[in-house]
Amino acid sequence: MRGSLLVDHIGELVTNDGRDGDPLGVRRDAALLVEDGRVAWTGPARHAPAADRRVDAGGAAVLPGFVDSHAHLVFAGDRAAEFAARMAGEPYTGGGIRTTVGATRAASDDDLRATVGRLRAEMLRQGTTTAEIKSGYGLTVADEARSLRIAAEFTGDTTFLGAHVVPAEYADRPDDYVGMVCGPMLAAAAPYARWIDVFCERGAFDADHARAILACGQAAGLGVRLHANQLGPGPGVRLGVEMGAASVDHCTHLTDADIDALAGSDTVATLLPGAEFSTRSPYPDARRLLDAGVTVALATDCNPGSSYTSSMPFCVALAVREMRMTPAEAVWAATAGGAAALRRTDVGRLTPGARADLIVLDAPSHLHLAYRPGVPLIRQVLHNGVPR
Repeated sequence: MRGSLLVDHIGELVTNDGRDGDPLGVRRDAALLVEDGRVAWTGPARHAPAADRRVDAGGAAVLPGFVDSHAHLVFAGDRAAEFAARMAGEPYTGGGIRTTVGATRAASDDDLRATVGRLRAEMLRQGTTTAEIKSGYGLTVADEARSLRIAAEFTGDTTFLGAHVVPAEYADRPDDYVGMVCGPMLAAAAPYARWIDVFCERGAFDADHARAILACGQAAGLGVRLHANQLGPGPGVRLGVEMGAASVDHCTHLTDADIDALAGSDTVATLLPGAEFSTRSPYPDARRLLDAGVTVALATDCNPGSSYTSSMPFCVALAVREMRMTPAEAVWAATAGGAAALRRTDVGRLTPGARADLIVLDAPSHLHLAYRPGVPLIRQVLHNGVPR
Protein backbone atom coordinates (compact mmCIF):
# COMPACT_ATOMS: atom_id res chain seq x y z
CA MET A 1 0.00 0.00 0.00
CA ARG A 2 1.45 3.34 -1.09
CA GLY A 3 0.55 6.88 -0.12
CA SER A 4 1.75 8.62 3.01
CA LEU A 5 2.26 7.12 6.47
CA LEU A 6 3.06 9.03 9.65
CA VAL A 7 4.92 7.35 12.51
CA ASP A 8 4.38 9.63 15.49
CA HIS A 9 4.65 9.76 19.27
CA ILE A 10 8.27 8.54 18.91
CA GLY A 11 10.03 8.90 22.24
CA GLU A 12 13.51 8.43 20.74
CA LEU A 13 14.21 8.48 17.01
CA VAL A 14 17.59 7.15 15.85
CA THR A 15 18.30 8.73 12.46
CA ASN A 16 22.05 8.06 12.04
CA ASP A 17 22.36 11.50 10.47
CA GLY A 18 25.47 12.34 12.51
CA ARG A 19 24.36 15.87 13.31
CA ASP A 20 25.55 17.77 16.37
CA GLY A 21 28.39 15.32 16.93
CA ASP A 22 26.01 12.44 17.70
CA PRO A 23 26.49 9.58 15.20
CA LEU A 24 23.05 8.19 16.04
CA GLY A 25 21.41 11.55 15.42
CA VAL A 26 18.91 10.94 18.22
CA ARG A 27 15.76 13.07 18.23
CA ARG A 28 13.30 13.15 21.15
CA ASP A 29 9.51 13.47 20.93
CA ALA A 30 9.73 13.00 17.17
CA ALA A 31 7.72 11.90 14.17
CA LEU A 32 8.59 10.50 10.76
CA LEU A 33 6.71 10.72 7.45
CA VAL A 34 6.88 8.00 4.82
CA GLU A 35 5.86 8.60 1.21
CA ASP A 36 6.05 5.93 -1.48
CA GLY A 37 8.34 3.73 0.57
CA ARG A 38 10.86 6.45 1.41
CA VAL A 39 11.45 8.72 4.38
CA ALA A 40 10.05 12.10 3.38
CA TRP A 41 10.38 14.07 6.63
CA THR A 42 11.52 13.79 10.23
CA GLY A 43 11.04 16.35 12.97
CA PRO A 44 9.32 17.24 16.22
CA ALA A 45 6.04 15.42 16.78
CA ARG A 46 4.27 18.72 17.36
CA HIS A 47 5.09 19.74 13.77
CA ALA A 48 4.05 16.45 12.18
CA PRO A 49 2.29 16.82 8.82
CA ALA A 50 -0.95 15.11 7.89
CA ALA A 51 -0.80 11.67 6.29
CA ASP A 52 -3.08 9.04 4.83
CA ARG A 53 -2.27 6.53 7.57
CA ARG A 54 -0.70 6.61 11.00
CA VAL A 55 1.37 4.39 13.29
CA ASP A 56 1.45 5.44 16.94
CA ALA A 57 4.83 4.52 18.46
CA GLY A 58 3.44 5.19 21.93
CA GLY A 59 6.60 6.87 23.20
CA ALA A 60 8.85 3.98 22.13
CA ALA A 61 12.19 4.12 20.36
CA VAL A 62 12.31 3.92 16.56
CA LEU A 63 15.51 2.81 14.80
CA PRO A 64 16.62 2.12 11.24
CA GLY A 65 16.14 -1.51 10.29
CA PHE A 66 19.22 -3.62 10.93
CA VAL A 67 21.54 -4.25 7.98
CA ASP A 68 23.06 -7.73 8.20
CA SER A 69 26.00 -7.66 5.80
CA HIS A 70 27.25 -11.24 6.32
CA ALA A 71 24.99 -14.31 6.24
CA HIS A 72 25.17 -17.82 4.78
CA LEU A 73 21.52 -18.81 4.37
CA VAL A 74 21.60 -21.23 1.41
CA PHE A 75 22.28 -24.65 2.93
CA ALA A 76 20.72 -27.93 4.01
CA GLY A 77 20.97 -29.85 7.27
CA ASP A 78 22.39 -28.66 10.56
CA ARG A 79 25.49 -29.26 12.68
CA ALA A 80 24.03 -29.38 16.17
CA ALA A 81 26.22 -32.36 17.10
CA GLU A 82 29.30 -30.40 16.07
CA PHE A 83 28.16 -27.52 18.29
CA ALA A 84 27.73 -29.90 21.22
CA ALA A 85 31.23 -31.27 20.65
CA ARG A 86 32.68 -27.76 20.71
CA MET A 87 30.93 -27.02 23.95
CA ALA A 88 32.55 -30.19 25.29
CA GLY A 89 35.99 -28.88 24.35
CA GLU A 90 36.71 -29.62 20.69
CA PRO A 91 38.26 -26.62 18.88
CA TYR A 92 36.68 -25.03 15.82
CA THR A 93 38.74 -25.54 12.65
CA GLY A 94 36.24 -24.78 9.88
CA GLY A 95 36.35 -28.40 8.70
CA GLY A 96 32.64 -28.94 9.29
CA ILE A 97 31.86 -26.82 6.22
CA ARG A 98 32.28 -29.93 4.09
CA THR A 99 29.48 -31.65 6.03
CA THR A 100 27.10 -28.90 4.99
CA VAL A 101 28.39 -29.05 1.41
CA GLY A 102 27.30 -32.69 1.15
CA ALA A 103 23.84 -31.98 2.51
CA THR A 104 23.39 -28.91 0.30
CA ARG A 105 24.36 -30.72 -2.87
CA ALA A 106 21.80 -33.42 -2.08
CA ALA A 107 18.97 -30.97 -1.35
CA SER A 108 16.33 -29.89 -3.85
CA ASP A 109 15.86 -26.29 -4.95
CA ASP A 110 12.60 -26.18 -3.02
CA ASP A 111 14.30 -27.39 0.15
CA LEU A 112 17.01 -24.75 -0.14
CA ARG A 113 14.46 -22.06 -0.95
CA ALA A 114 12.42 -23.02 2.12
CA THR A 115 15.47 -22.70 4.39
CA VAL A 116 16.36 -19.28 3.03
CA GLY A 117 12.76 -18.13 3.37
CA ARG A 118 12.50 -19.38 6.94
CA LEU A 119 15.72 -17.70 8.04
CA ARG A 120 14.98 -14.47 6.17
CA ALA A 121 11.58 -14.35 7.92
CA GLU A 122 13.31 -14.88 11.27
CA MET A 123 15.62 -11.98 10.49
CA LEU A 124 12.76 -9.70 9.55
CA ARG A 125 10.87 -10.46 12.75
CA GLN A 126 14.00 -9.44 14.66
CA GLY A 127 14.36 -6.16 12.81
CA THR A 128 16.72 -7.02 9.95
CA THR A 129 15.34 -5.34 6.87
CA THR A 130 18.44 -5.72 4.66
CA ALA A 131 20.51 -8.91 4.45
CA GLU A 132 23.42 -10.06 2.35
CA ILE A 133 23.32 -13.77 1.41
CA LYS A 134 26.34 -15.83 0.35
CA SER A 135 26.71 -19.05 -1.59
CA GLY A 136 29.56 -21.36 -0.58
CA TYR A 137 27.94 -24.66 0.35
CA GLY A 138 27.67 -26.02 -3.18
CA LEU A 139 31.25 -25.82 -4.48
CA THR A 140 30.36 -27.16 -7.92
CA VAL A 141 29.55 -25.01 -10.92
CA ALA A 142 25.88 -26.02 -10.91
CA ASP A 143 25.41 -25.86 -7.13
CA GLU A 144 27.03 -22.45 -6.70
CA ALA A 145 24.96 -21.01 -9.55
CA ARG A 146 21.70 -22.41 -8.16
CA SER A 147 22.56 -21.22 -4.63
CA LEU A 148 22.97 -17.68 -5.90
CA ARG A 149 19.89 -17.88 -8.10
CA ILE A 150 17.85 -18.84 -5.02
CA ALA A 151 19.54 -16.19 -2.85
CA ALA A 152 18.70 -13.54 -5.45
CA GLU A 153 15.00 -14.25 -4.88
CA PHE A 154 15.42 -12.80 -1.38
CA THR A 155 18.04 -10.02 -1.69
CA GLY A 156 19.96 -7.88 -4.15
CA ASP A 157 23.11 -8.29 -2.06
CA THR A 158 24.23 -11.74 -3.13
CA THR A 159 27.83 -12.91 -2.73
CA PHE A 160 29.64 -15.61 -4.67
CA LEU A 161 31.68 -17.66 -2.17
CA GLY A 162 32.83 -20.54 -4.31
CA ALA A 163 36.16 -20.13 -2.50
CA HIS A 164 34.76 -21.16 0.89
CA VAL A 165 36.89 -24.29 1.26
CA VAL A 166 38.48 -26.69 -1.22
CA PRO A 167 35.95 -29.54 -1.58
CA ALA A 168 37.00 -33.08 -0.83
CA GLU A 169 37.21 -34.13 -4.48
CA TYR A 170 39.88 -31.45 -5.05
CA ALA A 171 41.75 -31.94 -1.77
CA ASP A 172 44.96 -32.94 -3.61
CA ARG A 173 44.46 -30.45 -6.43
CA PRO A 174 43.79 -27.02 -4.91
CA ASP A 175 45.24 -25.20 -7.94
CA ASP A 176 42.77 -27.00 -10.19
CA TYR A 177 39.90 -25.96 -7.93
CA VAL A 178 41.03 -22.32 -7.95
CA GLY A 179 41.13 -22.52 -11.75
CA MET A 180 37.55 -23.78 -11.80
CA VAL A 181 36.39 -21.03 -9.39
CA CYS A 182 38.01 -18.38 -11.60
CA GLY A 183 36.67 -19.94 -14.80
CA PRO A 184 33.40 -21.82 -15.31
CA MET A 185 32.14 -21.39 -11.74
CA LEU A 186 32.53 -17.61 -11.78
CA ALA A 187 30.97 -17.43 -15.25
CA ALA A 188 27.92 -19.36 -14.04
CA ALA A 189 27.63 -17.47 -10.74
CA ALA A 190 28.31 -13.88 -11.80
CA PRO A 191 24.86 -13.20 -13.35
CA TYR A 192 23.29 -13.77 -9.91
CA ALA A 193 25.94 -12.08 -7.75
CA ARG A 194 26.83 -8.55 -6.70
CA TRP A 195 29.93 -9.53 -4.70
CA ILE A 196 32.75 -12.06 -4.58
CA ASP A 197 34.24 -13.38 -1.34
CA VAL A 198 37.06 -15.73 -0.30
CA PHE A 199 37.74 -17.51 3.00
CA CYS A 200 41.40 -16.46 3.30
CA GLU A 201 42.51 -18.60 6.22
CA ARG A 202 44.67 -21.55 7.12
CA GLY A 203 42.92 -24.68 5.94
CA ALA A 204 41.06 -22.71 3.25
CA PHE A 205 42.76 -20.34 0.75
CA ASP A 206 46.14 -18.63 1.02
CA ALA A 207 46.85 -15.05 -0.02
CA ASP A 208 48.00 -15.93 -3.56
CA HIS A 209 44.92 -17.99 -4.31
CA ALA A 210 42.65 -15.40 -2.69
CA ARG A 211 44.20 -12.57 -4.69
CA ALA A 212 43.79 -14.48 -7.96
CA ILE A 213 40.15 -15.32 -7.25
CA LEU A 214 39.23 -11.79 -6.17
CA ALA A 215 40.96 -10.29 -9.21
CA CYS A 216 38.92 -12.54 -11.49
CA GLY A 217 35.76 -11.49 -9.67
CA GLN A 218 36.64 -7.82 -10.08
CA ALA A 219 37.26 -8.36 -13.78
CA ALA A 220 33.76 -9.86 -14.00
CA GLY A 221 32.30 -6.73 -12.40
CA LEU A 222 31.81 -8.01 -8.85
CA GLY A 223 32.66 -6.06 -5.71
CA VAL A 224 35.14 -7.54 -3.24
CA ARG A 225 34.50 -8.91 0.25
CA LEU A 226 36.81 -11.14 2.28
CA HIS A 227 36.70 -13.52 5.25
CA ALA A 228 39.90 -12.60 7.08
CA ASN A 229 41.86 -13.26 10.27
CA GLN A 230 39.22 -15.38 12.00
CA LEU A 231 41.25 -18.38 13.14
CA GLY A 232 44.58 -16.61 13.58
CA PRO A 233 46.80 -13.79 12.27
CA GLY A 234 47.23 -13.79 8.53
CA PRO A 235 47.41 -11.75 5.33
CA GLY A 236 43.66 -11.45 4.73
CA VAL A 237 42.97 -8.01 6.16
CA ARG A 238 45.81 -6.30 4.34
CA LEU A 239 44.94 -8.17 1.13
CA GLY A 240 41.38 -6.91 1.38
CA VAL A 241 42.54 -3.32 1.83
CA GLU A 242 44.99 -3.70 -1.05
CA MET A 243 42.17 -4.86 -3.33
CA GLY A 244 39.71 -2.18 -2.25
CA ALA A 245 37.35 -4.58 -0.50
CA ALA A 246 34.12 -3.07 0.76
CA SER A 247 34.50 -5.17 3.88
CA VAL A 248 36.84 -7.61 5.58
CA ASP A 249 34.90 -9.85 7.92
CA HIS A 250 35.73 -11.53 11.25
CA CYS A 251 38.92 -9.52 12.06
CA THR A 252 39.43 -11.50 15.25
CA HIS A 253 43.23 -11.64 15.22
CA LEU A 254 44.73 -8.31 14.14
CA THR A 255 48.22 -6.86 14.18
CA ASP A 256 49.01 -3.16 14.45
CA ALA A 257 49.77 -3.21 10.72
CA ASP A 258 46.30 -4.66 9.99
CA ILE A 259 44.63 -1.90 11.99
CA ASP A 260 46.76 0.80 10.37
CA ALA A 261 45.80 -0.54 6.94
CA LEU A 262 42.09 -0.48 7.80
CA ALA A 263 42.29 2.97 9.35
CA GLY A 264 43.88 4.36 6.19
CA SER A 265 41.21 2.92 3.91
CA ASP A 266 37.46 2.91 3.34
CA THR A 267 37.28 -0.84 3.95
CA VAL A 268 34.85 -1.71 6.73
CA ALA A 269 35.79 -4.17 9.48
CA THR A 270 32.73 -6.39 9.94
CA LEU A 271 32.69 -8.15 13.30
CA LEU A 272 30.70 -11.34 13.85
CA PRO A 273 30.39 -11.97 17.59
CA GLY A 274 27.90 -14.80 17.09
CA ALA A 275 30.78 -16.85 15.67
CA GLU A 276 32.93 -16.32 18.76
CA PHE A 277 29.97 -17.13 21.00
CA SER A 278 29.23 -20.36 19.11
CA THR A 279 32.83 -21.50 18.80
CA ARG A 280 33.91 -20.42 22.30
CA SER A 281 36.71 -18.35 20.74
CA PRO A 282 38.27 -15.01 21.68
CA TYR A 283 36.18 -12.02 20.63
CA PRO A 284 37.53 -9.29 18.33
CA ASP A 285 38.68 -6.13 20.09
CA ALA A 286 36.23 -3.63 18.64
CA ARG A 287 37.48 -0.92 20.98
CA ARG A 288 40.93 -1.06 19.41
CA LEU A 289 39.46 -0.70 15.92
CA LEU A 290 37.12 2.13 16.84
CA ASP A 291 39.80 4.08 18.67
CA ALA A 292 41.97 3.85 15.54
CA GLY A 293 39.18 5.36 13.43
CA VAL A 294 38.19 2.18 11.58
CA THR A 295 34.58 1.90 10.37
CA VAL A 296 33.03 -1.10 12.12
CA ALA A 297 29.94 -3.12 11.17
CA LEU A 298 28.17 -5.89 13.04
CA ALA A 299 26.59 -8.91 11.35
CA THR A 300 25.25 -12.31 12.39
CA ASP A 301 27.33 -14.66 10.19
CA CYS A 302 24.18 -16.81 10.24
CA ASN A 303 25.26 -20.29 9.15
CA PRO A 304 24.61 -23.86 10.32
CA GLY A 305 28.06 -24.48 11.75
CA SER A 306 29.79 -21.63 13.53
CA SER A 307 27.01 -19.08 14.16
CA TYR A 308 23.47 -20.39 13.81
CA THR A 309 21.76 -17.17 14.88
CA SER A 310 19.65 -14.81 12.81
CA SER A 311 19.38 -12.23 15.61
CA MET A 312 21.03 -8.85 15.20
CA PRO A 313 19.78 -7.75 18.66
CA PHE A 314 21.72 -10.68 20.13
CA CYS A 315 24.84 -9.59 18.26
CA VAL A 316 24.40 -6.01 19.50
CA ALA A 317 24.24 -7.27 23.08
CA LEU A 318 27.34 -9.44 22.56
CA ALA A 319 29.25 -6.52 21.04
CA VAL A 320 28.55 -4.36 24.08
CA ARG A 321 29.23 -7.08 26.65
CA GLU A 322 32.20 -8.83 25.02
CA MET A 323 33.80 -6.43 22.52
CA ARG A 324 33.86 -3.19 24.54
CA MET A 325 31.50 -1.26 22.26
CA THR A 326 29.13 1.30 23.72
CA PRO A 327 25.42 0.65 23.07
CA ALA A 328 25.37 3.57 20.64
CA GLU A 329 28.41 2.25 18.73
CA ALA A 330 26.88 -1.20 18.50
CA VAL A 331 23.54 0.10 17.19
CA TRP A 332 25.34 2.28 14.62
CA ALA A 333 27.47 -0.69 13.53
CA ALA A 334 24.36 -2.88 13.13
CA THR A 335 22.61 -0.29 10.96
CA ALA A 336 24.76 2.37 9.28
CA GLY A 337 27.88 0.22 9.62
CA GLY A 338 26.23 -2.67 7.81
CA ALA A 339 25.10 -0.29 5.08
CA ALA A 340 28.68 0.95 4.68
CA ALA A 341 29.90 -2.65 4.44
CA LEU A 342 27.47 -3.16 1.55
CA ARG A 343 28.23 0.29 0.11
CA ARG A 344 24.57 1.19 0.39
CA THR A 345 23.42 4.75 1.04
CA ASP A 346 19.68 4.03 0.93
CA VAL A 347 19.49 1.92 4.11
CA GLY A 348 20.84 2.05 7.66
CA ARG A 349 19.55 5.57 8.30
CA LEU A 350 16.24 7.39 8.70
CA THR A 351 16.75 10.63 6.82
CA PRO A 352 14.84 12.09 3.87
CA GLY A 353 15.36 9.99 0.77
CA ALA A 354 16.33 6.82 2.61
CA ARG A 355 14.31 3.66 2.25
CA ALA A 356 11.62 3.54 4.93
CA ASP A 357 13.00 0.49 6.72
CA LEU A 358 12.49 0.96 10.45
CA ILE A 359 11.81 -0.87 13.68
CA VAL A 360 9.69 0.16 16.64
CA LEU A 361 11.07 -1.18 19.90
CA ASP A 362 8.99 -2.32 22.83
CA ALA A 363 11.27 -0.05 24.86
CA PRO A 364 11.92 3.69 25.29
CA SER A 365 15.54 3.69 24.09
CA HIS A 366 18.06 1.90 21.88
CA LEU A 367 19.97 1.18 25.10
CA HIS A 368 17.54 -1.62 25.87
CA LEU A 369 18.89 -3.77 23.03
CA ALA A 370 22.01 -4.41 25.12
CA TYR A 371 20.41 -3.75 28.51
CA ARG A 372 17.77 -6.51 28.03
CA PRO A 373 19.55 -9.27 26.07
CA GLY A 374 17.44 -12.13 24.82
CA VAL A 375 14.16 -10.25 25.24
CA PRO A 376 11.99 -9.90 22.08
CA LEU A 377 12.00 -6.11 21.91
CA ILE A 378 11.05 -5.64 18.24
CA ARG A 379 7.40 -4.56 18.42
CA GLN A 380 6.90 -3.65 14.77
CA VAL A 381 8.88 -3.63 11.53
CA LEU A 382 8.29 -1.44 8.49
CA HIS A 383 10.02 -2.62 5.32
CA ASN A 384 9.88 -0.24 2.36
CA GLY A 385 7.31 1.67 4.40
CA VAL A 386 5.02 -1.35 4.70
CA PRO A 387 4.22 -2.76 8.16
CA ARG A 388 5.31 -6.41 8.44
